[in-house]
Amino acid sequence: MGKKLKYINLPYNPALANRAQELRKAGNLAEVLMWRQLKNKALRGLDFDRQKIIGNYIVDFFCPECGVVIEIDGVTHDNKIEYDNIRNEYLEGLGLFVIHVLVEDMFKNLQGVIDMLDNHPALQV
Repeated sequence: MGKKLKYINLPYNPALANRAQELRKAGNLAEVLMWRQLKNKALRGLDFDRQKIIGNYIVDFFCPECGVVIEIDGVTHDNKIEYDNIRNEYLEGLGLFVIHVLVEDMFKNLQGVIDMLDNHPALQV
């Protein structure tokens, strides 16, 4: 399970700020659907950030209170298994817990995804 972290404890690459902002504005449908379920502390009263810069990576969603990263994995991840593994190792090395959700599950079983997150041990405070 992830450690409780503060933003100041996480590495930050300011060169990624514009890209993170572009990703937030782009409105990937699966991420928008997830954001609707997470924003305004809708899930367990937890605060999530969208397109959070951590080191040299931009994660889809981050809960600083739990130290949890949620990644929505779609076809863009199909040919990036090695990259994703390196990224996971880096994030886990910072004491974060990474949860992967498939785009397909977001579209076919959104309530199941939300139920899984609601009951996930890493998101229990």
